[in-house]
Amino acid sequence: MSLYTPTTISTTVGNIYASTGNTVVTWVSLCNYSASNVNANVYVVPSGGSAGNTNIVVSNVVIGAYTTFQLYTGNEKLIFANGDTIQANVSANTAISSTVSYTSA
Repeated sequence: MSLYTPTTISTTVGNIYASTGNTVVTWVSLCNYSASNVNANVYVVPSGGSAGNTNIVVSNVVIGAYTTFQLYTGNEKLIFANGDTIQANVSANTAISSTVSYTSA
């Protein structure tokens, strides 16, 4: 199991994970390190695609001040092909960091 480089998420949609080869994502953590609530969106985007309403998996979730939201916890897994991505954006810059745990498929 590996951790993808932790990323600070901005108000502009951007990658928080990019698959190299076939991989399995075991969890995604969004940590709010600010004193205010922040809303977040998360997208699972196939290679060559773009984030949008057809691939949003978390929509406008509120992450409370100094709390963490986890996606794909427990026994859930998400299988990725080469070039597939997880993308995200938030309502406030410099407030949320992401960490992704994955393994080779």
